[in-house]
Amino acid sequence: MKPLIIGLTGGIGSGKTTVANAFAAKGIQQVDADLVARQVVAPGSPALQQIVAHFGADILQSDGALNRAALRQRIFSQPAEKDWLNALLHPIIRQQMQAELATATSSYVLFVAPLLLENQLQSYIDRLLVVDVTEQNQIARTLLRDGGSEQEVAAIMAAQVSRQQRLAAADDVIDNNAGPEQLAAQVDALHQRYLKLAAKHS
Repeated sequence: MKPLIIGLTGGIGSGKTTVANAFAAKGIQQVDADLVARQVVAPGSPALQQIVAHFGADILQSDGALNRAALRQRIFSQPAEKDWLNALLHPIIRQQMQAELATATSSYVLFVAPLLLENQLQSYIDRLLVVDVTEQNQIARTLLRDGGSEQEVAAIMAAQVSRQQRLAAADDVIDNNAGPEQLAAQVDALHQRYLKLAAKHS
């Protein structure tokens, strides 16, 4: 029996993690696409062994973990290498995500994916929940969290789908422009809605 799957996405700095944690506090399991992507290239994994065989051992850090910065530099200017890496990793990541979603035991499950729309992962989910903030808030919160410059944040935002596209695709929206109390109230309301939908879904 496949659980009801709620996709959770939002632009950089929108507060996806805060929202995901609020659902987790209610006992809702989640599958995090970024986490899965890191797990499949963990030290000792078959995927990492293939990456080392292809790019050489200097792609590793001294502790045996993948040197992501070195890998990014290697594939950045070489489309063929990027294609090779994607062809290797994407099927493994998708298989792992599907396995984790299928074995979730909470009433419904959150599929947390910052690039859910960009990577066309809608086929995995039953509903799409978008965490929405103004672009000014996105920039301010990201700078507060990560440092860097406004130009860098703007470049990341430009590489993601636009706020309008995200809202157009959404089944549900959490407005995260206000304070924690308003956020908690919205999560509570959606949790109740999803419990009802999950009961019908099963």
